[in-house]
Amino acid sequence: MANLDATNRLKRLRNNYRLVVMNEDSYEEVVRFKLSRLSVYIAMSSLFIIMVALTASLIIFTPLKYYLPGVGYGNVKQIKEYKKLKLRTDSMEQALQQQQQYFQDLEKVLKGNVAKLDTNKLNTPRLENIDD
Repeated sequence: MANLDATNRLKRLRNNYRLVVMNEDSYEEVVRFKLSRLSVYIAMSSLFIIMVALTASLIIFTPLKYYLPGVGYGNVKQIKEYKKLKLRTDSMEQALQQQQQYFQDLEKVLKGNVAKLDTNKLNTPRLENIDD
């Protein structure tokens, strides 16, 4: 049974078909192709492999690889500069947040929205010297 199924599939792959492109106005044949399923499969597979190879070679052999972030290409100088810029940006962001907090606190003081401090004197008992 399995052998018959395999031979049927192979026969179906080798069956010939005709593809005709016709002019719609005059019904004249423009192009005629004699195809099989196997030839179409081989042509599509070859086209896919060629496109993958062209894309990979375009990325590998051109400076385009430096613009792809996840690939890991780039020279050491660019990586160091990137890290330096990242640290600078982080420190600038932190300084900006501190400035904003300072201005918010200053605004509260100028508007008088400051919590009143407890200025009552506390009477705390003094401890006597243990040496006596």
